[in-house]
Amino acid sequence: MSYRITFKFSKKGNLRFISHLDLMRMLVRAMRRADLPLKITQGFNPHPKLSIKRALKLGVESEAEEASILLNELLTHHDFKERLARQLPEEIQIKSVESGS
Repeated sequence: MSYRITFKFSKKGNLRFISHLDLMRMLVRAMRRADLPLKITQGFNPHPKLSIKRALKLGVESEAEEASILLNELLTHHDFKERLARQLPEEIQIKSVESGS
């Protein structure tokens, strides 16, 4: 069984110059450091099932980027937000967390 968590985050400061793929890598690494129960794909190149709703242009700041991740275990929204926020740089802030559809 898997659980979808949808979260909104801001991307500001010098991290506005980070590419979409590097942002995804940074989020996955932060989630692994936070020891979140990530759902991993099967196959030759296993990876967490993370998706960011839209890719920002390089150099653009944002207040409300939306992403979702699949987890193996259900976490409280507060626990997910706190554990992930501790592992992210200060230019990336988690704004809200909700159960995805």
